[in-house]
Amino acid sequence: MAKLNLSTEYRIAPDPGNPRLTRKVVGTDHLGAETEISVVEERPLTIYLNRQEIVTAMTIGDYPEYLALGFLKNQGMLGPEDVVTRVDYDEEIETVVVRTEVETSHEEKLQKKTRTSGCAVGTVFGDMMAGLEGVNLPQVEVKTSWLYALAHEINRTPSLYLEAGAIHGTVLCCKDQPLVYMEDVGRHNAVDKIAGWMLSEGAEAGDKILYTTGRLTSEMVIKTAMMGIPVLASRSGFTAWGVEIARQVGLTLIGRMRGQRFVCLAGEERLVRDVDPSAMPEEDKKHRRKSAD
Repeated sequence: MAKLNLSTEYRIAPDPGNPRLTRKVVGTDHLGAETEISVVEERPLTIYLNRQEIVTAMTIGDYPEYLALGFLKNQGMLGPEDVVTRVDYDEEIETVVVRTEVETSHEEKLQKKTRTSGCAVGTVFGDMMAGLEGVNLPQVEVKTSWLYALAHEINRTPSLYLEAGAIHGTVLCCKDQPLVYMEDVGRHNAVDKIAGWMLSEGAEAGDKILYTTGRLTSEMVIKTAMMGIPVLASRSGFTAWGVEIARQVGLTLIGRMRGQRFVCLAGEERLVRDVDPSAMPEEDKKHRRKSAD
């Protein structure tokens, strides 16, 4: 049986010490005593595709270029044929402009829309399902020892969640190694940052696992599939439509990953059970995250 591999070198990891991402706020606790806690900052980021304003997203403000690129790619506005020539970020007016070699087919028909950080807010554009046509995810194996090692390492990585809470995390992984760990107030923003990094770096998707702290909703499944990643895993639970779409596109969907336990509701054929779950450590209370039972 396999053992946990706990040696990790992130390409990008959270920076909970960045003073721009949190602020100290004074309040009172349940006993009426004064208390000071860290809270996550929110700021608007307006994304342009060439001359067209596309969306204003509420975000923590780190990696705005990756967020813009990933959002446009995951919404199907940047295709394989589109050549990105520049990505310009203006911190003063909190705007990112993604410029392509020629104007895309989306700019004439798009009107300004706004996306908030609320977890209940769905996709801004209603045609994401159309992008799933022709998606062919590779039939790679996924060892359960990798899943346990990833959960163990990610939950112990210093993060804004552990510092201040009220935030979602998404981690791009390869086998049992977490590579890029992004956080944001909206789980979709965190995924888009991953997609933007992959686009910028030309990273392969077929051998990757996407780990998220958020719910496994239809939009999360669609974005993962459109990124070409065959496995999506989470500490949290599922929605019925998310499971249905995962089964349709052949994506392995794993949720409720806590300690020795997880549930796979799609793509079971990829799993290689190479480790005894009872041999894996249980989570201690310090590193438990909120999740949906």
